[in-house]
Amino acid sequence: MRVKEFSVDFSRDGLDESDLDVNPYRQFEKWYQEAADDGIGSPNAMSLATASADGQPTVRTVLLKLFDEDGFVFFTNYGSTKAKQITENPKAALLFPWIMQGRQVIVTGAVAKISTRESLSYFLSRPRGSQIGAWASQQSEIISSRVVLEKSVNQVVERFRNRKIPLPDFWGGYRVMPEIIEFWQGRKDRLHDRFQYHRHGEDHEWVVNRVSP
Repeated sequence: MRVKEFSVDFSRDGLDESDLDVNPYRQFEKWYQEAADDGIGSPNAMSLATASADGQPTVRTVLLKLFDEDGFVFFTNYGSTKAKQITENPKAALLFPWIMQGRQVIVTGAVAKISTRESLSYFLSRPRGSQIGAWASQQSEIISSRVVLEKSVNQVVERFRNRKIPLPDFWGGYRVMPEIIEFWQGRKDRLHDRFQYHRHGEDHEWVVNRVSP
């Protein structure tokens, strides 16, 4: 099947290096806020790519929950496919596809677990239903039917009835610590503007380079 060409042009004004903040995290925050202000649904949704030790890649959509100058944080079950691959190969890539703005942000770097204290702080902020779900789901494991999952949920509900739900020891956060952050702005005729921030030198200062589309 030949995929139909769509002529919608999501490009905006061009992006020059002079438009960029010297700090990529501040630049990300600016674009993130603009995405939220433009009404993009779930601007914190990001594609997370990981790979096993033998190089087999997988990708899925997760939600960014925290970001600061230490990196970008998401949460998952430590038994999930993504977590197992991170253990084998602690590198990852993130993609924020803000398509309606003609923008993408691509992050690549090392990955590590965050502290139990940080995971607990976030877990306690979650709705009770989400806390129950974290306990009930053996993420990425094969199950025979949804009934199995629903039974597990009911067991967790009963286990913690009238009690606060503790942080599972098999659930928590990971931080992607960027080595490269790319800001991609769509332009006409596929002549897009792309700028990459790279860590450079002993002080790991950020250097910006324009790259060809």
